[in-house]
Amino acid sequence: MSSEQQYIDLFGQCRGMIDGHSADVLNAVRQQAFDDFRRLGFPSKKVERYRYADMQRLFAPDYGLNLNRLDIPVNPYDAFRCDVPNLSTSLYFVVNDMFYTKALPKSQLPEGVVVDSLCRVAAERPEWLSEHYARLAKTDGDAVTALNTMLAQDGLLVYVPDGVRVERTIQVINILRADVDLMVNRRVLIILGKGAELKLLFCDHAADDRHFLATQVTEAFVGANASLDLYCLEETHNKSVRVSNLYVEQQRDSRMHHNIITLHNGTTRNRADVTLVGEGAECVLNGCVIADKQQCVDNNTLIVHQAAHCTSRELYKYVLNDQATGAFAGKVLVQPGAQKTESAMTNQNLCATREARMYTQPMLEIYADDVKCSHGSTVGQLNDAALFYMQQRGISREEALLLLQTAFVNEVIDQMQLSPLRDRLHYLVDKRFRGELSKCEGCQLCK
Repeated sequence: MSSEQQYIDLFGQCRGMIDGHSADVLNAVRQQAFDDFRRLGFPSKKVERYRYADMQRLFAPDYGLNLNRLDIPVNPYDAFRCDVPNLSTSLYFVVNDMFYTKALPKSQLPEGVVVDSLCRVAAERPEWLSEHYARLAKTDGDAVTALNTMLAQDGLLVYVPDGVRVERTIQVINILRADVDLMVNRRVLIILGKGAELKLLFCDHAADDRHFLATQVTEAFVGANASLDLYCLEETHNKSVRVSNLYVEQQRDSRMHHNIITLHNGTTRNRADVTLVGEGAECVLNGCVIADKQQCVDNNTLIVHQAAHCTSRELYKYVLNDQATGAFAGKVLVQPGAQKTESAMTNQNLCATREARMYTQPMLEIYADDVKCSHGSTVGQLNDAALFYMQQRGISREEALLLLQTAFVNEVIDQMQLSPLRDRLHYLVDKRFRGELSKCEGCQLCK
């Protein structure tokens, strides 16, 4: 049986259960998503954007799903801490794929700002969802997006109205928790009105020693003159599979910074599609990957410049040890009429062992004649001369290796806007290279 057949059969047998524990807005697009998934099937490596990802293999295991929406017996506010010293956040939890509503932060959000589950919002403001849900995340061209759309029963909504600035960072901790091997399908919808400002931090953790498969589809609408800082930090374990698709639409003079850090994982596939539809929009994509053992991390990006006078920058850095595998494929598409576009894409990679493998493919496709665009990638090993120089000055080889690798990834971390998060990541990266980072400090679930 093909990998997709089990999901086709599951949907046919459990459609009533899926719909019954969801909202009308999500159910309205479910059938089309199913039809698209059945037509597409999981992509093979012959598909350009999946050249380095074996999706058939990743989705082949028979995972359990919580379609009846059974409660997980845990209060994450009591059991889990993911603190960033000196960073004041409004803290929320998603347990598997369910927004935790039994307890919410005491801090007050600015008037009009909403952080809640999609289903709860659908009961009160269905027009918010009907205007935005599944509009960017099209199901007719991507099987993973289609699968997520046909199975997702709830999700997270973050809404910031026109002109509102959210001073306090909103932190969302995704916890994978189960007694059996589990598949979860998360959905995130971010809506920023004109002139709105938001800093959003996602932290992914796996609390149990089980095999997990997490699909996540995020849609972000960034209004004119709005600003979105989006941080994603993964600290799961080697039995987890994460497949995340991010879709962003930016209006005139908007700004979006996306920073994704993979510190510990099993297999991770991140996709980011950003469309600059208004003049003067600015997009920054930064990524940092530290992988060892048999871990795999694949980042795939697409930035579409539709309007003139827009700017995009990308910087992704990988450090691969042992038999780890990394992949980066980035494409910048400058459409006709997008004059005065400025774009720079850089992918730099360090293979610390001969067994580590890195695949890189930066691409430019330009249909305008007045642009400044550049792209480049490097794959190399540690500098023997630098190692020798440091050892001559009394630094051990192990410490010299750690210092060089840390300095290599610091360029990405130093570009983050939140200084407390920068400091915390410098600390976590150092622990990661020393082999001391196995779980989040303060977590009571794993003890």
